[in-house]
Amino acid sequence: MKISSSQGQGDSHSGASGKKPLGFRLAPNALKVLEKRYLKKNEEGAVVETPEELFRRVARAIAAADRQYGRSEEDVRALEEEFYGVMTGLCFLPNSPTLMNAGRRLGQLSACFVLPVIDSMESIFDAVKHAAIIHKSGGGTGFSFSRLRPKGDVVGSTKGVSSGPVSFMTVFDTATEAVKQGGTRRGANMGMLSVHHPDILSFIACKDDTTKLNNFNISIALTDAFMKAVQEDSQYDLVNPRTGKVVQTLSAREVFDRIVEHAWGNGEPGVVFIDRINASNPTPAIGAIESTNPCGEQPLLPYESCNLGSVNLSLMVKDGQVDWDNLARVVRLAVHFLDNVIDVNKYPLPEIEQMTRANRKIGLGVMGWADMLIRLGLPYNSPRSFELAGEVMGFIRRHAMEESNALAGERGAFPNYIGSTREGFTVRNATVTTIAPTGTLSIIAGSSSGIEPVFAICYVRNVMEGTKLIEVNPCFEEIARQRGFWSRDLMERIAEAGSIKGFEEIPEDIKRLFVTAHDITPEEHIRMQAAFQRHVDNAVSKTVNFPKGASRKDVEDVYLLAYSLGCKGVTVYRDGSREGQVLSTGKTEKKAQAGEERNAHAPAEAAAGKNKIAPRKRPEALRGTTRRMHTGCGRIYVTINEDAEGHFFELFTSMGKAGGCAASQSEALGRLISLALRSNIEHEEIIKQLKGISCHQQVWESGGKILSCSDAIAKALEIYHMKEAGGNGNGKKKQVYEEKMLIGACPECGGSVEHEGGCSICRNCGFTKCG
Repeated sequence: MKISSSQGQGDSHSGASGKKPLGFRLAPNALKVLEKRYLKKNEEGAVVETPEELFRRVARAIAAADRQYGRSEEDVRALEEEFYGVMTGLCFLPNSPTLMNAGRRLGQLSACFVLPVIDSMESIFDAVKHAAIIHKSGGGTGFSFSRLRPKGDVVGSTKGVSSGPVSFMTVFDTATEAVKQGGTRRGANMGMLSVHHPDILSFIACKDDTTKLNNFNISIALTDAFMKAVQEDSQYDLVNPRTGKVVQTLSAREVFDRIVEHAWGNGEPGVVFIDRINASNPTPAIGAIESTNPCGEQPLLPYESCNLGSVNLSLMVKDGQVDWDNLARVVRLAVHFLDNVIDVNKYPLPEIEQMTRANRKIGLGVMGWADMLIRLGLPYNSPRSFELAGEVMGFIRRHAMEESNALAGERGAFPNYIGSTREGFTVRNATVTTIAPTGTLSIIAGSSSGIEPVFAICYVRNVMEGTKLIEVNPCFEEIARQRGFWSRDLMERIAEAGSIKGFEEIPEDIKRLFVTAHDITPEEHIRMQAAFQRHVDNAVSKTVNFPKGASRKDVEDVYLLAYSLGCKGVTVYRDGSREGQVLSTGKTEKKAQAGEERNAHAPAEAAAGKNKIAPRKRPEALRGTTRRMHTGCGRIYVTINEDAEGHFFELFTSMGKAGGCAASQSEALGRLISLALRSNIEHEEIIKQLKGISCHQQVWESGGKILSCSDAIAKALEIYHMKEAGGNGNGKKKQVYEEKMLIGACPECGGSVEHEGGCSICRNCGFTKCG
């Protein structure tokens, strides 16, 4: 089976002609993301930069660093062309802040930061301020709260008591919510706590309330001592960080079970094996690593930052084999690029600049791994694929180290280098490899994300606060056309089904090859992560997907397997357990969007089989509209409010001058509807139950007959939904609750195209085929 790499290689775009690069093309969804997030805009918000100009801007800015090391102008221009070619060829892309900010006034190019949180009010609020500065510049921040004294502990200066780490996390969360990263990225945080902290149990449960800490990922720092206690079913110590004294002992097994329970419920907390991370800390004399960046793949010292980039493996295949020569070329060029970023970067804080320049950490990773396997004819979960993962990442790391060694020969080793060689190398960079998530970068590159398997053959991708991109896997489309079973109708049915397993028109060998995330067992996910981790300096960002029916024991087994295989951390996600999942197939879209499993994280109730649902708490302010409806009982005023994410939240009714039984029943109905909405019952189900109920006093209203007060309320909900799905009158499109999973993209904006009323229409920009 042969699948070509039609996008071309980076060297096909080299040359100093300045003309539009030969073969350089981007998919509609890639253009959509570039326009929304990366390209320059004027003060009116209009895009004033092309993708070619973006890549030229970035290449020129990063190549300029070579002037600091005595390179000639001719050499710098040649390097600029190489950088430009490898990016326009989509063979390598740096992290988002570099694409956004290189060559611009802001100039902050790093994605990953860790800030210290010391046990004093001054340090805590310095960290809040510093995080806000970083978020504004486009970075994400990680914090360890393990140094903060526990809740209820004495505060010597005031003779009061401490509110504990979880309480202070809400301050960070609120500040993050208030800061938009350059208008294109919302701040992201990692909150980490040692499993030995006295507040560990409250930390494990701190995201049970889904209205809080929404700008945090949380992870537990598990030590080897704790894992040993889990395996031996013994007690372990909780230590007050202020005094260093043991204050309590707990059953390690029970705490571990609590972590598993919550991760099964809503995917958090994640776990990191902190002793394993510090065992590979390249600068232990400088300090211990206590936290990571928001996605967990980049362990960093306090005030340290790291810039990342990814090689597109989907383009490293030639004639059905790995193109090792091109891979080596791209890896070496990428390491040179990332090292240059450190020199031209404008750091948000002087402490960060000092630490980053002293260690010069970079993180080169990959994207398009699943695509590479498909192009090689290998199922993701085959034994050969696990073996090849080690070969490919080992090859990448070897060439990355060799390039770092060459740069050290020209420019010197990183300042905190202690003199001993790393695996025979004197290196320029304390670390060189990281496997990061590549969400928007993989959209630009037209590849699968990171080392993840293909999520679905056709899916909806949620990016940028509700904007949705609908995609078909390009490898599948290509081979479907080659083998003659492509049809738009088939793609639509696959999108709705979420899998290709049940389609007789698809050949069996194609079904075996195109396995998706949910066709792969959790054990296979972990084995792939471990295969890459063995050749990665830092850590690996990967999600272990579980089907909805997975048990808590399944999650436990994955954690223990990950620890035994040498992984540095684990992130799990059970399908449907968290609302607003970033990628969704046809069958899971409505459930995830409505938050059907929002309360699966209530461990005690779930374990007891009670399945209670706690309604969402009402915020202080909501927005909505009031609609007047005519009924046989008089006018009824229906007020519908929605939450900050645009979901229906509550409904109130007023009967005008009418009173008595009708008014009281309408009020009661409004209260019950509000309770249902706040308990995540889909509003469509409410409409279905109420619409059509009739009474003896029916009236005609514009648009049809109102059969009863209940019918009027249902129709008011329906009208509000239809109006808000199309727009709110200010040019801002609302999230459509029942977005259809359709193929193709709008020719004007790249958004989703819906077919309705015998026509095609894009709800993103208003394009219509019917004029």
